[in-house]
Amino acid sequence: MQRSICSLIAALACVPSMAADVGVSVSVGQPGFYGRIDIGNVPQPVLIYSQPVVIQPVVGVVRAPVYLHVPPGHAKDWGKHCGKYGACGERVYFVQDNWYNQVYVPHYQSQQGKGKGNGKGKDNGKGKGKGHD
Repeated sequence: MQRSICSLIAALACVPSMAADVGVSVSVGQPGFYGRIDIGNVPQPVLIYSQPVVIQPVVGVVRAPVYLHVPPGHAKDWGKHCGKYGACGERVYFVQDNWYNQVYVPHYQSQQGKGKGNGKGKDNGKGKGKGHD
């Protein structure tokens, strides 16, 4: 019995150290994000290459091009990295890092604050919030 309790205590002692392994998550519209971006109504992107890059083209399928913000080495050796972005069969335009950080990020962040609700809270004054039973 004591052996079981000691084993349990030893196992539980390891849990906090594993929980201390915290990752950092960065999402689109933040500096340091790499991946697909939606150009939408953002000013014209500044591109690394003027022509799209295609690895493993899909014959007979035409889709809209994909815009990506990637680390510098990924664009140079796209065949090695396209799978990480799920874009090997896509026509890819790589946006420049300066354009992403100085144009896209501020525009994206300003758009996130617009059109979000009507000032009445999360439930628009119609849900089951406090006093609406």
